[in-house]
Amino acid sequence: MITSERVVIHVVADSTGDTGARVGRAVQAQYPELEVVVVRHPRLHSQEGLDDVVEQLRADPDLAVVFCTVVDEVLHGQVIDRCAELDIPCADLLTPALDAVTARTGAEPARLVQPVGLAADYFERIHAMEFAIANDDGHVTPDGLQEAQIVLVGASRTGKTPLSMYLGYLGYRTANIPLVAGVPPPPELFRVDSWKIVGLTIDPERLVSIRRRRVDLMGAARQGSGSLGGYADLARIVDELDDVAQVQRRLGCPVLDTTTLALEEAAGRIIDLVTARRRTRTVLPTRADGRSDPSARS
Repeated sequence: MITSERVVIHVVADSTGDTGARVGRAVQAQYPELEVVVVRHPRLHSQEGLDDVVEQLRADPDLAVVFCTVVDEVLHGQVIDRCAELDIPCADLLTPALDAVTARTGAEPARLVQPVGLAADYFERIHAMEFAIANDDGHVTPDGLQEAQIVLVGASRTGKTPLSMYLGYLGYRTANIPLVAGVPPPPELFRVDSWKIVGLTIDPERLVSIRRRRVDLMGAARQGSGSLGGYADLARIVDELDDVAQVQRRLGCPVLDTTTLALEEAAGRIIDLVTARRRTRTVLPTRADGRSDPSARS
């Protein structure tokens, strides 16, 4: 039985709170029927700071859940104790992970406070995001398609740009090429390693809805297909997607239907597709995030 339609996840951290916030967003995706709010309490370094957090929790304990990523042993213990006093559920996100590594290695954690964002792949991710911006929507740099780890191809408004940006955030250099009915794709697209290309498609009626909303936002009048040049006309969109599918078949790429996929799920499937196709040619090293690296070469 659902006792509340809303929950507030309080991320209590002695660094930025990024770890807890990411877990909070992952949890949020699993409860689509709930309103989930994530509140950060970063840089907790003192008793005064903890007292301030407790006062905020005390204001509405019935909706509160705490995600704790505090590494300082004294403050960590106090967070756990205060949550118990207020009868607030508390998820200790780091201790089980640290205990598992200690059990395996015998090494004790350093208990150092530092942002996880400055990991070894931090600058790679920055470069990948810059790459995605520079190689967006067919505006590809001279060596962009060769340097890309993933190339997305599909009709307009099938999700190429947001997926490119999100994949860049994950550390994958991604380019995207729009396929337009009646317009030949760039010749260099056919010279790209086929394993890195993924086609995107979408339900025609869903695409009509997206494009019409875009036209409205751009301030264009919507008075039949003539005023929109067929951009948001269902019959023409069906034909357009057929033409795009023919090009995707020529490229020999797998095609992902993005109609019902959340951004994160679509990105995960793209990574898995590219990795699997690349693996047929060589054994891939593993990235820091646990996924195989589709850019690795033998």
